Amino acid sequence: MRGNVLNRMVGAVGIGAVALLGLGVALNAQPQRGQQQQQDQKDKKQQEANKRAQQAKDKQAKDKQAQDQQQARAAQQQQAQRNQQQAQRNQQQAARNQQQAQNQQQAARVAQQQQAARVTQRQQVQQQNARVAQQQQAARDQQLQQTRVAQQPRSFQRLAQPEQQRLIVQQQQRLVQYGAVLNQQTRVAQDQAVQLQRANRTAQYNVQLQYVAGLNQLRVGIQSQRNYNYGSDPYFYTRSTYRYSRGGQYYETNQYGVDLLRQAVNYGYDQGLRAGMADRQDRWAGNYRNAYAYQDANFGYNGFYVDRGDYNYYFREGFRRGYQDGYGGRYQYGTYVSGRGTILGAIAATILNFQSIR
Repeated sequence: MRGNVLNRMVGAVGIGAVALLGLGVALNAQPQRGQQQQQDQKDKKQQEANKRAQQAKDKQAKDKQAQDQQQARAAQQQQAQRNQQQAQRNQQQAARNQQQAQNQQQAARVAQQQQAARVTQRQQVQQQNARVAQQQQAARDQQLQQTRVAQQPRSFQRLAQPEQQRLIVQQQQRLVQYGAVLNQQTRVAQDQAVQLQRANRTAQYNVQLQYVAGLNQLRVGIQSQRNYNYGSDPYFYTRSTYRYSRGGQYYETNQYGVDLLRQAVNYGYDQGLRAGMADRQDRWAGNYRNAYAYQDANFGYNGFYVDRGDYNYYFREGFRRGYQDGYGGRYQYGTYVSGRGTILGAIAATILNFQSIR
């Protein structure tokens, strides 16, 4: 019995000890939970503070980004405005340049038209002068021919009729052949004039125009000889009275042939003088062989009395000497008076070297 009581007492004491121990533990745990709660609150506040700080940083960064974007848009707008202004200035400059180019083109066209008008006027004047000179020369030739016919002695003997007819046929064939050659040479002379103009050889260009006008007059003269009265021309019934040599061969002619060859030398000197003076004025290298007049050598030849080869030969002999005088600025072979060159008589006589066969 007492044992059971004792056991119950011991059990009660144990239970009490355990309760006291639990109470002590509980009492000790309360301060620790308070500290933990304070720490949690402190951590929470710190987190909230950090969150607010991060949010502030994010807002600041966002505001900075928005500001940068706004500044970039403003810079783009300013650049676009500057580009537009520059484009407007470029357009205005392009319009000014276009207007200036149009003005220059208009001025160039006006200058070309004025130059063309001056050239046309010069050509007309030169052609008129050439026609007048041709007419004057024809009148002098006719007067000379009439004088010679009047001065012929009564005992003058005509050529036999067959010989006259042979000379007439020969003359007709010569005119046909020369007409074709003259047409071709005139076209070449015109082309040469264009080339001289393009090369700005003004002085030589003017000389070439005068030469072309002379060839045109010859063409007109030849076309008018289709109904020529050969029977009234003393050349075709006058015996040969002179002899001359060319290229190692001798040729015979009468006074009319002599006069034409003498004219060839004189015309050659005059044209050579003009060509030489022109090359000197243009400051062009002197070379008489390059002159078209020397190459053609038909100036003044009307297709009558002597072969074209004879006329060309003596024309070139005069041209060469005239060119030397004109280019060198001295007159050792002839004279230059009133705009016309004339070879010295002694020089011409040496070149022609006619021998009388009477």
